[in-house]
Amino acid sequence: MSTSSRLIQAARDLSSSLASLTFAPPTAYVYNPLEYARVPHELYLSRYGEGKKRVVLVGMNPGPFGMTQTGVPFGEIAAVRDWMKIETEVGHPEHEHPKRRVTGFACKNSEVSGRRLWGLFAQRFGAAENFFKEHFVANYCPLVFMEEGGRNRTPDKLPASESEAMEKLCDAHLCQVIATLDPEWVIGVGAFAEARAQRAKDNLGTPFKVGRVLHPSPASPLANRDWPGEATKQLIRQGVWEA
Repeated sequence: MSTSSRLIQAARDLSSSLASLTFAPPTAYVYNPLEYARVPHELYLSRYGEGKKRVVLVGMNPGPFGMTQTGVPFGEIAAVRDWMKIETEVGHPEHEHPKRRVTGFACKNSEVSGRRLWGLFAQRFGAAENFFKEHFVANYCPLVFMEEGGRNRTPDKLPASESEAMEKLCDAHLCQVIATLDPEWVIGVGAFAEARAQRAKDNLGTPFKVGRVLHPSPASPLANRDWPGEATKQLIRQGVWEA
């Protein structure tokens, strides 16, 4: 079985397993892009998940105007549509917040984190195929959590009673992704993802190296000053990229 086919099957298995979980208030809505945006997500995996990768970057979970809309990790609309050349119909979550609609590739908002992340890769590598030859980007958790008022909740804010079952499934999936792509480096985009990458290394017992890069979120003052420059320095300093 090809690596992309193994990634697709792993994503389907994860999606199916996560469907059995329940979350209590203040979580009021849970979106799963692996279900309603399955087509673009699997296009991403089939097109860019083939072969062994030297570097796998791991994010936390979907942003509201990124993977939530496109099914692609950090999937800012323009980056997915214009750089990765992926654009398809996207469905809707079963229970959708009236103020947080999924409009797919018609979404007019830009996901800042995704614009910064993919913008750096496009600037450094040119065509998407050049970047994905040795790199891949995944999310640790594919679920989107929202409160009644529409406020986003990140997985690290969930109580242990809810997060333990979810993380067990997400840990197993991340281990599958890493075992499939056999990388030299697994880079956490932010501290949360780095910790999950380290846990995967402990669980797998394989010799890949774990690193971290500053999260490109606009909530980070340092990221707002010069995220591309800072991220590049960090990756060079760790030996992931050459100067």
